[in-house]
Amino acid sequence: MKRFSTLIGASLMMLPLAGAALQAQDRERSTLRYADDTVDGLANVSLKGIPPALMQDAQGVAIIPRVIKAGFVLGGRFGRGVVMARQPNGDWSNPVFISLAGGGVGFQAGVQSTDVILVFKTRDSVNRILEGKDKVTLGADIGVAAGPVGRQAEASTDGQLKAEIYSYSRSRGLFAGVSLEGAGLLVDADANAAFYGLRGGRPADVLALPGSEAVEVRGLKDRLVRLAAPSPPPALTNGTFVPATQFAPPPPKR
Repeated sequence: MKRFSTLIGASLMMLPLAGAALQAQDRERSTLRYADDTVDGLANVSLKGIPPALMQDAQGVAIIPRVIKAGFVLGGRFGRGVVMARQPNGDWSNPVFISLAGGGVGFQAGVQSTDVILVFKTRDSVNRILEGKDKVTLGADIGVAAGPVGRQAEASTDGQLKAEIYSYSRSRGLFAGVSLEGAGLLVDADANAAFYGLRGGRPADVLALPGSEAVEVRGLKDRLVRLAAPSPPPALTNGTFVPATQFAPPPPKR
């Protein structure tokens, strides 16, 4: 009887821990859904968004939705998001959860919430985030610049651009390159551990996992594939308008 009581007591003690784990995983799923909404928003501004050529050559991408103003005096910012690396076969890796802190410069005055996207041009710049043990400061540890937008920027994505990372933001429905020098990126090991059930939550362990079947992850990967698809021409040579759906990119590889 005493042993039974001990087991019951131990089980009751585990209930709060299980509840906390589920709550933490729900938070990570929300982060992924917000990231998906951010990428989806880019599809609606294809003529003024990230050039597809830049995404085609990208070695990684970080999406930090709903970056909020953290202080009224210094103008600091804070947000949670994910970084995804391009794999050797061209697919995108499992999302690694990260946080962003600082970077008040470059945001629109008065804006309280901003979606941020970082496009990594080199594998080394992605690895600085995934393999680093401490915060990586943009502009100091890694070169970063406001990214080019729109079709006019297509010609500039063939090697003329020199920064390792190009940064973008979306505020009040507007999409533009943004200055993020001084902002810090840090891997969120607790979030990785909660979402993937990994002890320690190391990025290397996340990347070593088979592709996550979570709906939020698969949807985000599909959107990134479509974001890199070439922009459709608006009309035929004879002036006849052609619906964009006729130029829809092929479905992503499974």
